[in-house]
Amino acid sequence: MIKEIKKEIKEKENKEKARILQGFFKTGKGQYGEGDIFLGLSVGETRTIAKKHFGIALNELQPLLESKIHEERLCALLILVEKFRKSEEKEKKQIIDFYLNNTKNINNWDLVDLSADKILGEFLFDKNKDVLFKLAKSNKLWEKRISVLSTYAFIKRNRFKETLEISGLLLKDEHDLIQKAIGWMLREIGKRNLKTEEKFLKKHYKKMPRTMLRYAIEKFPETKRKAYLKGKIK
Repeated sequence: MIKEIKKEIKEKENKEKARILQGFFKTGKGQYGEGDIFLGLSVGETRTIAKKHFGIALNELQPLLESKIHEERLCALLILVEKFRKSEEKEKKQIIDFYLNNTKNINNWDLVDLSADKILGEFLFDKNKDVLFKLAKSNKLWEKRISVLSTYAFIKRNRFKETLEISGLLLKDEHDLIQKAIGWMLREIGKRNLKTEEKFLKKHYKKMPRTMLRYAIEKFPETKRKAYLKGKIK
């Protein structure tokens, strides 16, 4: 089945779009996506292929997730999302173990963002969440982003505790992809409970990175947004 998946992905190759994506996902030397190879598929095209092949066994999926081609890794993760959604609890645990054993291959922001909350976050909602804090304390960029984005599944159910705790742990992280992720999740909390977001912001906003703050207050009224940026909120 792997050969068929790779063939279907290759058939959708768009070299011009691939060239644009290579730059957008920072694949140059020394950048966070260094060496990543794109074929130029849209997420929708990749998802269509994934849904067609979601019945593939986990052990057969491993080579696809280890591929140097971005869309092949994305397809593997979208297959995991589909498998998880349709699986019983025992199978879900196997998918979680597989996911956590492959964090080194979930190595660009879209791969994290399209899978973390839908797999790890969904699984952990009513379970012990220690693994998220372990990931948050990792020295690996993508594991930290997985920890933050997984909590999106909790936010959607109006549970904010873990998001706020992880945000506190990573408050001074220097990578913009972590700053943006935290700011985004704080903004999502604010959509559901503005008081909770602002309580966190008022405590931390003067010392959090500017990028994180800008993302967190993006939807605020202009006057309030400017007041935060000028440090005038008490």
